[in-house]
Amino acid sequence: ENSLLREHLLSSELLHPEAFADIVTADKTMHALFQYIEAVSTTPQPILITGETGAGKELIARSIHDVSKRRGKYVPVNIAGLDDNVFSDTLFGHVRGAFTGADKKRDGLIEQAAGGTLFLDEIGDLNASSQVKLLRLLQEREYFPLGSDTPRRTDARIIVATNRDLQKMQKEGEFREDLYFRLRSHLIRLPPLRERLDDLPLLVDHFLTRAAEGLGRKKPTVTAELFQLLSTYPFPGNVRELEAMIFNAVSTHTSGTLDLASFKQIIAEAAADSDFEPLPPR
Repeated sequence: ENSLLREHLLSSELLHPEAFADIVTADKTMHALFQYIEAVSTTPQPILITGETGAGKELIARSIHDVSKRRGKYVPVNIAGLDDNVFSDTLFGHVRGAFTGADKKRDGLIEQAAGGTLFLDEIGDLNASSQVKLLRLLQEREYFPLGSDTPRRTDARIIVATNRDLQKMQKEGEFREDLYFRLRSHLIRLPPLRERLDDLPLLVDHFLTRAAEGLGRKKPTVTAELFQLLSTYPFPGNVRELEAMIFNAVSTHTSGTLDLASFKQIIAEAAADSDFEPLPPR
């Protein structure tokens, strides 16, 4: 019944529901977000996705690419921890002789994303030197491979994502103001799981099916107590955390009904943290 409701909502409100098939939701806010994605999907301007860890930012980026019907590839890269040289080599590639060991030319990911989408995750971790290069890429639509003084053009569309507050970072001088405003031409804020708890039955059922198939087990049933328990938990790790909880529970369960012990243990451990704030009863 839940899956039929979700399918009805998707197909009745969206032009390209198939692009969002991997995002399990019947939430009105999420569907409004999907409609916004359809409206901006063909823009050549960058798109900024913000949201907490585990909320599904990469799924949203992939959906934007799928809706856009761009002819090129979708190329994702996590840039957290990349210094300027590694960032430049990863994105822009290098020419032969650019550095010791560069015995042949190598194209960067921006070349692989020609005509498509380059998705840069964890953009808030980008160092200052790399921010300058990304700004040039967005403004001029061109870049320099390492070791080359000849610019190359690109038509790849850029999508970026972060779990950090870029607005605060740029005000405090930790992120370039001009780059911030260039990136947020189109801003998508992905809500955390605690703001769409009505999706819990859909998500639990989805992950139960995946866990049972992946572990070669019969899909267990669940009780109403599970949803009462989960509805008070704030899910700091969001959908990704729920998935891990379900897989852990399915891997250890021994009866037809899913045991709640592992869920209670996780929530009890979280409650022991002084920063833990349970959600109010629904």
